Amino acid sequence: MDVLSDVIAVMRTGRPVAARVAWEEPWGQRFAPVPGASGFQVVLEGTCWLLRDHADPVELRAGDVVFLPDGRGHALADRPTTPLAGEACDPNDPDFAAGHPVPAHPTTVTLCGAYELADVHPLLRDLPDAVLVSGPELNAAVTLLAGELEHPRLGSDALVPALLDTLLLYLLRTWFSGPSETTGWAAALNDPVTATALQHIHRDPAHPWTVAELAATAGLSRAPFAKRFTALVGQPPLTYLTWWRMTTAARLLGDTDAPLATIAGRVGYTSEFAFAAAFKRAHGIAPGRYRRLRSRDRVGRS
Repeated sequence: MDVLSDVIAVMRTGRPVAARVAWEEPWGQRFAPVPGASGFQVVLEGTCWLLRDHADPVELRAGDVVFLPDGRGHALADRPTTPLAGEACDPNDPDFAAGHPVPAHPTTVTLCGAYELADVHPLLRDLPDAVLVSGPELNAAVTLLAGELEHPRLGSDALVPALLDTLLLYLLRTWFSGPSETTGWAAALNDPVTATALQHIHRDPAHPWTVAELAATAGLSRAPFAKRFTALVGQPPLTYLTWWRMTTAARLLGDTDAPLATIAGRVGYTSEFAFAAAFKRAHGIAPGRYRRLRSRDRVGRS
């Protein structure tokens, strides 16, 4: 996979949720923080204001998509001065829409939702608290998603999660392909040298990469490459490689029944013992126990 697709595949867990909500003026609604998740708001019709603590109100128009990478609390309202509904609501609650009957004369229609994350990649940590984007690809995904939520039909239960994943990828692609930043992951993904090295790491994390070999794939000598990679990614090349191997291993432990020896080989370890030691250093828990806890969590959510 390419880097962005790989990151999303490893981070995403559980089942994303979304609700289509119609509002009638005057209206204002708080949305509670969602730990371990990223939230989003989409304006389908009309306008509204995004309200956050310690930030100026932001006017949103039809077609605007707001992504909140750390799932922090926020509010939407028809005007910045409109009183907000008393109890904060959780956009991760699938019953949210059921508690908001469709008004007779809606002035604004929104989509709210959340993605559950197993781990937060540095790519998301580099994003602002709230990312505001719009564009034709996003609009197409939003239109399809809104249609399935408003008029569920055969196959909607399969289509909605797939469309939510599509929305997330379009959202991040739009942001990272926008005006280039000078540092961080936006710059790393748009820098040919660093992006090439990242592609090789993600394409084959089991390969015994050295800094010199990664530098050669990117067309630089060892020292300039290591300095450039570290400045943009925030970690030296081999530190990132180890972190990504352990992140990939965690997903395989949680999502598959593959033996530990098989998982060890897929992330570059010929010894199950060496893999277990590396995993425990990274996650603070042995891989077998990690698998059992993840399995218990899945049962609890079902």
